[in-house]
Amino acid sequence: MTAIATLRRAIAPLGLALCAVAILHTPAHATGLATCESGPKSGWKTTEVLTKQLTDQGWQVRRIKEDGGCYEVYAIDDKGQRVEAYFHPVSLVAVPTKAR
Repeated sequence: MTAIATLRRAIAPLGLALCAVAILHTPAHATGLATCESGPKSGWKTTEVLTKQLTDQGWQVRRIKEDGGCYEVYAIDDKGQRVEAYFHPVSLVAVPTKAR
C-alpha cells in the first residue's frame, strides 16, 4: 500500500465524523420569506387570537407556526385560495414576504 493510500484510509473516517458533526450542529433556520422584530414572547398575542381574527375575515386556518419571529399561517383565504401568510405576533398585522 502506498503512503497516499494509507493516509486516505486514515483521514476518511475523520472527514465523515466532521461532516456528521457539522450537520447535527447546524441550527434550523427560518425560511427567510419574512422576519419580524417581535421582542420577547411575553408581549406576543396568542395564535388563538390570530385564528379568530382570520376566521372572522372568512379564512379557514389550517396551521400556525413561528418562523423568523413571525407567525406563519397556512390557510384557505376568503377567496378559496391556499395561502401561506406571515403576521407580526404583537400587532397581528400581515407582514410582506420576499419572493422565493
